[in-house]
Amino acid sequence: MTTKTFAELGLSPKVMAAVDAAGYSIPTPIQAEAIPIAMTGRDVLGIAQTGTGKTASFTLPMISRLETGRARARMPRSLILAPTRELAAQVAQSFENYGVNHKLNLALLIGGVSMDEQTKKLDRGVDVLIATPGRLIDHFQRGRVMLMGVDILVIDEADRMLDMGFIPDIEKICKLLPPQRQTLFFSATMPPEITRLVDQFMRDPLRIEVAKPATAAQTITQRFRYCESGEDWAKREELRELMRAEDVRNAIVFCNRKRDVAILLKSLTKHGFNAGALHGDMDQQARTETLDKFRSGEITFLAASDVAARGLDIPDVSHIFNFDLPWQSDDYVHRIGRTGRAGREGSATSLVTFDDLKLLKQIEDITGDRSVWIGDPPSEADIQDSSSRKRRRPRSGSSRGGDDRQPAARGRSRRPRRDSQDAPQRAPQQASPKQQRERAPQQASPQQQRASQQESPQPRASRVDTQQRPEARPGAPQPVVDAHHRHPNPPVTPNKRRKPQASAPVKQGGEADKTAFGRNDQIPDFLRRPVKRKAVAKKSAEIAN
Repeated sequence: MTTKTFAELGLSPKVMAAVDAAGYSIPTPIQAEAIPIAMTGRDVLGIAQTGTGKTASFTLPMISRLETGRARARMPRSLILAPTRELAAQVAQSFENYGVNHKLNLALLIGGVSMDEQTKKLDRGVDVLIATPGRLIDHFQRGRVMLMGVDILVIDEADRMLDMGFIPDIEKICKLLPPQRQTLFFSATMPPEITRLVDQFMRDPLRIEVAKPATAAQTITQRFRYCESGEDWAKREELRELMRAEDVRNAIVFCNRKRDVAILLKSLTKHGFNAGALHGDMDQQARTETLDKFRSGEITFLAASDVAARGLDIPDVSHIFNFDLPWQSDDYVHRIGRTGRAGREGSATSLVTFDDLKLLKQIEDITGDRSVWIGDPPSEADIQDSSSRKRRRPRSGSSRGGDDRQPAARGRSRRPRRDSQDAPQRAPQQASPKQQRERAPQQASPQQQRASQQESPQPRASRVDTQQRPEARPGAPQPVVDAHHRHPNPPVTPNKRRKPQASAPVKQGGEADKTAFGRNDQIPDFLRRPVKRKAVAKKSAEIAN
């Protein structure tokens, strides 16, 4: 196939001037095949590895087609869906670069940004609407955007949409769009769910596949380092050695978990590396500032989760380090695709533990390349055992400095077994005072308890109850005295706390009425008031006289 130039792709003169100003003259294979078809208005299904210029494959023809026409309020003329905020912002940047000679209105709908500012842009009318699925549906449900005027739909990184669970949202959005539209669909792989989506919402698309799905660019040098220990702290030491040994201009270090990103950033900063972090828990302003610093060279090393793995176009990334091998082999291709872009040379180095050997085999199968090792490779026994054994420890792992608490939890779970084994060798322990008090009622009968209570000095409340309480009138029924409750009250359940009864026959003003319910500090306030009022009234009379 003869090499084409951008001038042969049928783009408008204004777009060609912007392309020339950007310094591009030869299109990539996906651009050379997709742009002429997209200019005709036909649906395009583009399958190409990451870093091959898919963004320009739909931005350039879309700008050319939008030169004529005018946008109406809340009714965008074209819609681009991206899986992440960073990818959506990057697409918006491409439109600004290639549409410098056009007066196209652009709106970016992503999370972490004020919705009021986005609504103001929609009210003015936009030609190009770039959005993540969640934020677009939020605006639609609030009545701030109408999608019946969309003529061109672009779904970028469709397989990433599948990984992030956006397929139901994509289906909902596609059903809101007019059926007579052009759809441009780009993906690095074609899982069954993506194929079903294509069959449902595209009309006779032209399939363009310029490379084997999920293959890495040939300009990337891939190497692996085997970490026999497998502990996170040991992996961090290995990573620092590799970073010091390589001639790194800038690099992205990928982790599987956001928590590991934070720990790795702290470790790199502690050891003198100029590093930053990028993960999903950061707010949009912090993520944007970190990416800008990394692009400008203010930050050399960027510790990131897979939120940065796909679609980010940072042309000058020289190295990629995989602190963790990704759980999905396709993600490995997308990660290392951040380097070696547009024909540049790149390097990708990955740390591999015993638990990762099975994942490494899947990566070799999908890329078709054999692993090149730095240092000693894993033994044949380890490779064979990895395919039959389960993971020896959870992926969160243990780390130095109290980062993980799982080892301590495992130690606590074994302690009862050691206690049960050592119990016969220990001397019997003496019962505590509390245990002796609990056992005492079980060892003595009620008669013995009454006898002991009569012989031993009683508390003040009990003496008052038995000695100073008013004597019953002749012929009156005698009160029942319980062995446990010394007050002349009806029996109550043991679980309920006894409350003093105000109807007890006591003398007013004497010692008995103060202690009939027990100690003085246990007398309710409302029983003390009559006595206090009487004393206050008598004193007032004396003062008056």
